[in-house]
Amino acid sequence: MLTIYGVYRSRASRNIWLANELGIPFRQVPVIQHYRLKGELPAGMLHTKSPEFLKVNPNGHIPSIEDDGLVLHESLAINLYLARKHGGPLAPKDVREEGLAAMWTLWAATEVEPHSILVLYHLAMRPPEERDPAIAAAAVEALKAPMAVLDKHLAAEKFMMGGRFTAVDVNVAEVMRYCLPAKALWESAPHVSTWLKACHARPAYQAMMAGRNAEPE
Repeated sequence: MLTIYGVYRSRASRNIWLANELGIPFRQVPVIQHYRLKGELPAGMLHTKSPEFLKVNPNGHIPSIEDDGLVLHESLAINLYLARKHGGPLAPKDVREEGLAAMWTLWAATEVEPHSILVLYHLAMRPPEERDPAIAAAAVEALKAPMAVLDKHLAAEKFMMGGRFTAVDVNVAEVMRYCLPAKALWESAPHVSTWLKACHARPAYQAMMAGRNAEPE
């Protein structure tokens, strides 16, 4: 059985969402980020610096997976692997789509996430006294160009590739979700907004978010 290491309130949410979409049974091992520890670690939980977890991922980050003896790290790569293994319409159908899947996944990781995570931290996630408006403003400014690229793409395509919902939509949507606190960005990208709402309306996403919302902050 597929094992996913990580809590819902982490990038493991990406892998849990896709596993739900694919109908893959999985075992979740709750591993919390070390920086989030407050007092005693709950029974049965590990953290990212726990010796037991470092044997799985010596980088000390979540998520990781174990699947039939294969250990993988990096949430976006894990999703490409799961889609490729389990096939169906969520996976690339040919080598052309393999290329598109890799391109858009790497685009999300390099063009968007370094800035979108700062939007999330400094406009929403961190306590008000730890937020830096200058960092948030710079991140929003940096996101204007990639947001325009994505909006133009989605004006012509309903989904990221192939005219259908795929694992690439999961990958890109989860990176774009971090931008939600920057309202002005979304006002300038109506096609991205419509697409993300469609992604978030999916039952598999709703199930993942229910698990996420049930976890302590």
